[in-house]
Amino acid sequence: MKFSTQTLHPWHGIAQPKDFPNSLIAYIEITPVDTVKYEIDKVSGLMIVDRPQLYSNLVPALYGFVPKTYCGDEIATYARSQGMKVERGDGDPLDILVLSAHPITKNGILVKARPIGGIGLEDRGEADDKIIAVLENDPLYGQYKDISQLPNEIMDKFRHYFMTYKNLPNQPNLCKIANEYGMDTAFEVIRIAQKDYEALNK
Repeated sequence: MKFSTQTLHPWHGIAQPKDFPNSLIAYIEITPVDTVKYEIDKVSGLMIVDRPQLYSNLVPALYGFVPKTYCGDEIATYARSQGMKVERGDGDPLDILVLSAHPITKNGILVKARPIGGIGLEDRGEADDKIIAVLENDPLYGQYKDISQLPNEIMDKFRHYFMTYKNLPNQPNLCKIANEYGMDTAFEVIRIAQKDYEALNK
């Protein structure tokens, strides 16, 4: 048996399941215990330090992206059709947050997840969608099929995080939550981000 000696690029080299986007592979950059924001280096595929997390604001779930997606022109067009005031996509892979009952403290890993909805952010003229998902076969969160079923406390944590995670003292909010959507719309956003990725790599 032969094994590859090359590391797959997390953004470009990860194959998705046959039932994508009902089930997908997510790459995790940040965990709820990280006090530093890490992100993928788009060229090398290695993890780099983006910035320290501001104050005590820690991400409320596993945070990463969906491989082979991109937020470009198509995502921006779709966001505008949903009433968002944006000029462009944020130029990154599509973000995803994965709820897990078990504490996962290691980043730079792949997880199998099932999307249940999303949050549409306006970030200084950019469409910045956040897909909300649950870890596949999770004993607690696996019961949820749509974000409308999540307890309010969980959604409040997401809202608070995204309304404050870029804020500085005495400065206006940089981000606005424009909409929240369920599973079907999340699937559509993922498919559109796939189209943007394909266009980027023609």
